[in-house]
Amino acid sequence: MRYVRFLGLAVAVVIGLCAIGWIPTQRLAGSAAIAAMVAGNVISLLAAALAGGLLIAVGAATAEARMQRGFLAMVVRLTVVVVLGAAAVLSGEFARAPLLLWIALAYVALLPLEVRLAIS
Repeated sequence: MRYVRFLGLAVAVVIGLCAIGWIPTQRLAGSAAIAAMVAGNVISLLAAALAGGLLIAVGAATAEARMQRGFLAMVVRLTVVVVLGAAAVLSGEFARAPLLLWIALAYVALLPLEVRLAIS
C-alpha cells in the first residue's frame, strides 16, 4: 500500500511539473522541447519507481540494513537515470538541453518522496 501511495504521489508530482513547465519550456526552447520535457520527467519517474520498489522489496531489520538498502536504492536510481538519459540524448529524438534540465528537475522533485518511503 505504501508503494502504491508513493507511485501515485510521484505521478502527481510529474504531472504537476509538466503543467508548470509547459509554457516556459515552449517559450524558451520551442515546441520540440515539450517532448524532451515529458521524456525527462518520465525517465526520472521510472528511476524513482524502480528505487521505490527496491525499498519496499528488500527487507531491512536493523538500522545498518536500512542504511544499506537506502544506499542501494540511491545507486539504482542514479544508474537508471544515467542509462536512460544517455540513451535519450544519444537517440537524437529530443532536444538535449531541455531533456537534461527536466531530468534533473524531476529527479530533485521526486527525491523527497523516495526519502519519505525509505524512512516510513
